[in-house]
Amino acid sequence: MAPFWTALWALTLGHAVIAAPPQVALAPRATNVDSWLASETAVARQGILNNIGSAGAYSASAKPGVVIASPSTSDPNYYYTWTRDSALVFKTLIDMFKNGDTALLEVIEEYISAQAYIQTVSNPSGGLSGGGGLGEPKFNVDETAFTGSWGRPQRDGPALRATALISFGEWLIDNGYTTYATNIVWPIVRNDLSYVAQYWNQTGYDLWEEVSGSSFFTIAAQHRALVEGSSFASKVGSSCSYCDSQAPQVLCFLQSFWTGSYTLANFGGGRTGKDANTILGSIHTFDPEAGCDDTTFQPCSARALANHKAVTDSFRSIYTVNSGKAAGVAVSVGRYAEDSYYNGNPWYLCTLAAAEQLYDALYTWNKIGSLTITSVSLSFFQDIYSSAATGTYASSSSTYASIVSAVKTYADGYVSIVETYAMSNGSLAEQFSRSDGSPLSARDLTWSYAALLTANERRNAVVPAPWGETSASSVPSQCSSTSAIGTFSTATNTAWPTTLTSGSGSGTTTATGTTTTATTTTTKTTSTTTACTVPTAVAVTFDVIATTVYGENVKLAGSISQLGSWSTSSAIALSASSYTSSNHLWFVTATLPAGTTFSYKYIRVESDGSIQWESDPNRSYTVPAVCGTTSVTISDTWR
Repeated sequence: MAPFWTALWALTLGHAVIAAPPQVALAPRATNVDSWLASETAVARQGILNNIGSAGAYSASAKPGVVIASPSTSDPNYYYTWTRDSALVFKTLIDMFKNGDTALLEVIEEYISAQAYIQTVSNPSGGLSGGGGLGEPKFNVDETAFTGSWGRPQRDGPALRATALISFGEWLIDNGYTTYATNIVWPIVRNDLSYVAQYWNQTGYDLWEEVSGSSFFTIAAQHRALVEGSSFASKVGSSCSYCDSQAPQVLCFLQSFWTGSYTLANFGGGRTGKDANTILGSIHTFDPEAGCDDTTFQPCSARALANHKAVTDSFRSIYTVNSGKAAGVAVSVGRYAEDSYYNGNPWYLCTLAAAEQLYDALYTWNKIGSLTITSVSLSFFQDIYSSAATGTYASSSSTYASIVSAVKTYADGYVSIVETYAMSNGSLAEQFSRSDGSPLSARDLTWSYAALLTANERRNAVVPAPWGETSASSVPSQCSSTSAIGTFSTATNTAWPTTLTSGSGSGTTTATGTTTTATTTTTKTTSTTTACTVPTAVAVTFDVIATTVYGENVKLAGSISQLGSWSTSSAIALSASSYTSSNHLWFVTATLPAGTTFSYKYIRVESDGSIQWESDPNRSYTVPAVCGTTSVTISDTWR
């Protein structure tokens, strides 16, 4: 292979403190998108589970934890498991689990165990001993090697898998299960990080499996994996010197994909390089603490916004379904304009990615309290706000309010397109026709469902954990074509416990100086193929321990209409009927759509009507969409 290189202070009840409103509180708008997402998220969650392992409705012959790309077995045959798709899907499920969807625990454990085995399977790309086999893109669903001709190797899979597993490993560590993170998760992650460090500057096929060269998406994913991999290694008592030595050089190379007006998708392939690959790379490497950093192409960076315009505009004139849509109005988005696969059509996941990048940007602008327009991003902003001009606009300004409102409308437009062209039962295929919007290619594409769920989460200001971008965004003054040798060894320990008990934090100090720690128990559930009905709504009880005095009340505000859409006047009141001197419990039960992801906070209403918010960050939760689950309880302690 040729080298790539050529060229608040904590809030306590009983004290007067500065109010901390939601980190992101966009003006609520009742739209069709709201109601559709309330039901579609449940469809998407189930659509993913239908395609995983022997318990999945459409994947009966797959091994436990193995993700099929689609149930389609002909025209096209996607009844295989791709390392890339599987990792992206499970990163989504792991984030949902961490946000309260505890029913996903067992399938996550099965996925990790399956990957430990798949890493050992010799295949046309090689074996585990030299690491080469980790670059094999897909396997048969029974975990045997696929030996047919294919675009191999594909070097994004190991990086993406490392990121997904690190996310769960971090949860294990945070909740007192470092032993399992060390003995089960780390050996698998170490193999993948070793692969990235050794092979990142060698050519491979892009995520569309068509271009052999160097890909923006791959390089961006590899940089993230090495950065968070080093941090994870230290948390399990190990180290990753090969991560530390290579990550800066990967970042250095990443800069060469910027053309000055858009992000080049690939070195190689003979195309313009305007490709949804670059939007997907930006949202995959989104770090909620990174601001609008250009070096890692953060979603709100000038580079990423200019690229968003360049990529989406490239489809405006070539798809009939986009006819008459002016710049700044959402369009159906495909992979790249020159695409000829199935005659080249929009993809659901690409259209959703365009929305997700904008939701990421909205979150960040609201978090930092301002947005900046530069000469690079000016044309993007002018499309949606004609009087946009370069400068920095504080969140208190009318210009800021107008721009973020326009961006929210623009983002929702992409979701509305997916709503329009989804099947009537909510199922999402791979593509939809460029001429009439009818679904095409593989049905029930697992990745399409994951894209729907992540876009919805970002829309509700539910964001992933930071991956360390802020300490790894310094670009070396000189780029070098390097590599490093790590460790490849069989990960043999996959003995998971039957029950995990998690502490929700280190405790909350109340006004009286006492400390309380909330504890929840997460128990594995057994998958079954027995048919049952997933409820459309779930009774969610919110319990919060909050010390108050007579005349004070506690209310609940959140990002969805059922919780007042962040409006304090529409927040729902909690009851103190069970409040005692020894148990300061406030509670309320709300009926919420199954599968809905939302963020929320508690507020205290003083006797004079003044409002005090909990401290940041926003809390988040995903309402279970599980057979037989009609009620759940969330236990919180006031922050």
